[in-house]
Amino acid sequence: MSLLRLPWRHRPARDPAPTTGADDPDDPDDLADALPHLEESTAHPAPRSLFGEILDWMLAPLLLLWPMSIAVTYLVAKSIANGPFDRALEASAIVLSQQVREVNGRVTLQLPLSAREILRADETDNIYYQVVGKRGEYVAGDHDLPLPSEEDQGHPGLVSLRDDRVVGNDVRVAYTYIDLKNVGGTQPVLVQVAETLDKRARLANEIIKGVILPQFVILPLAVVLVWFGLTRGLAPLTAIQQRIRARNPGDTSPIDERAAPQEITPLVASFNELLARLDQSVQTQKRFIADAAHQMKTPLAGLRMQAELAQREQSPEELRRSLAQIAGSSERTAHLVTQLLSLARMENLAGAGSMAALDLAALARDVVKDWLPRAWARQIDLGLDASDHPVMIQGNRLMLTEMLNNLIDNAIRYTPPGGHATVRVSADAFEPFAYLDVEDTGPGIAPADRERVMERFYRVLGTNTEGSGLGLAIVREIVQQHGGEVRIEDHVYQQEPRLAGARFRITLRRPAPEPAA
Repeated sequence: MSLLRLPWRHRPARDPAPTTGADDPDDPDDLADALPHLEESTAHPAPRSLFGEILDWMLAPLLLLWPMSIAVTYLVAKSIANGPFDRALEASAIVLSQQVREVNGRVTLQLPLSAREILRADETDNIYYQVVGKRGEYVAGDHDLPLPSEEDQGHPGLVSLRDDRVVGNDVRVAYTYIDLKNVGGTQPVLVQVAETLDKRARLANEIIKGVILPQFVILPLAVVLVWFGLTRGLAPLTAIQQRIRARNPGDTSPIDERAAPQEITPLVASFNELLARLDQSVQTQKRFIADAAHQMKTPLAGLRMQAELAQREQSPEELRRSLAQIAGSSERTAHLVTQLLSLARMENLAGAGSMAALDLAALARDVVKDWLPRAWARQIDLGLDASDHPVMIQGNRLMLTEMLNNLIDNAIRYTPPGGHATVRVSADAFEPFAYLDVEDTGPGIAPADRERVMERFYRVLGTNTEGSGLGLAIVREIVQQHGGEVRIEDHVYQQEPRLAGARFRITLRRPAPEPAA
């Protein structure tokens, strides 16, 4: 443990650190560095339209399914068109096979001329037929009709179908095999009947036209109905938007959730919560501005009165006394302004997300060193009791420094000359907390006032000590932003007679230790 104490003997004050001008807001180099970040922050992507996105997700599948529907319709139409024509072609093959005879050991087709003319009588398609003997010899029909492949060969008595080409034309072929036992040969007799596909294609086209033409009417109608349905479905959103736009800028009353669709009720509820927080923040800012104006009015009025009195003074002694009073009042006013700016800066740093690992003991040691000259000037023994080992926490160094400055300033202000003030940093290795205590031997704070002294501009009566009433409010703001706790206790430094000052205990959470490798 290291204990740093300031005795009552004179110690020279440290020279102020030279300023480098790095934080000068008028520096043109800083302004030039900030311009690219400003351009990046203003380049926001265009917002997406909910109406357009829903419309895209509804129409895109519809437009994608439409050509698929046409393709499926075409295949179904071809299947439907092939059915009756295939059955007629199979019947022709069966009839033709029944006319095959065996005459004197040879295969013959006994088909009358009139039957042949009827077989070929078709105004649209060309009809081909062929009979091949058991030795593969041509018996009757068309020579150009190709034979079935080995994979397409069927069983005797069954009619099979295949697609083929004759003289450059696509044909549908029905064929069957006949087993004539009295005829010599190695294979059964083949009977084939083929037909071109003109009637089939014409029927398929008629079916497709009958199915697709209505789709050209239904598709635009579906698009119009989808557009109309989305417009009607999003009408409540438009109504809520219009009500919000028509609101007075100062109106933070909640939106009626019953007027919103069920799907956006959570969004409206979240917006109402935001309005409630905004209203609370606005009210707090209004109270703060009113209190700040009231607090600034008193010292400014005193300065004006003292300046007017100084103008009327005749003797140099009285003039010096008036100027001293003006200097004291201006110092108190400057301190009040500094506290106001510090509080505003701490509130602005609330969402900055600038938390980092830091050593609380080292930070306290640096801050206490800066306050040693002020403590010596008031004959106060200011000390530091901190561990030599680092006490690591997650925090904002600037905010924690401001917090400790206010606690030490408060302790020095309220501790009488000859008293003691101690800053103590402690942490238990088995607890996830670090403790920062600031103790003094001043008059202490009554339990009834310990909660109210954390409020802005509240000061305990009867202390006869100058102050702004903002220091402890800044402390509470910073501790809350770090997720910690501040508590005011008695600091008993003498038992008989019992004398107790004030102890401000700040509890901060330490980061979880990393697992061992």
